[in-house]
Amino acid sequence: MTEINAQLLKGTLDGALLIVISRGETYGYEIAEKLVKMGFLAIAAGTIYPVLQKLEREEYIVGVMRKSSEGPKRKYFTITAHGEKRLSDFLTDWESLCTAMSQLILETGS
Repeated sequence: MTEINAQLLKGTLDGALLIVISRGETYGYEIAEKLVKMGFLAIAAGTIYPVLQKLEREEYIVGVMRKSSEGPKRKYFTITAHGEKRLSDFLTDWESLCTAMSQLILETGS
């Protein structure tokens, strides 16, 4: 799988995290693993945690600290109704961007 360019990813990381979290309760390291599995190899854990904090501040996600059977406590995240709306808006914007970019590429023959 091809690694996604870090600069391209920068503007879409919020949406990518919301997608992962919308699929079920999860924690930071698990999110990072899921993204790597999907080809987001350029994302460092140090990049993910500040975005998670921002999403939590904006009330798109909620985090709860819980014991882990595998070591220290972890913060588990779930998406809120506000986050579901933001995700829906992101997906609409993403589709519009993909459509416009595809048209541009086809028009220029690249």
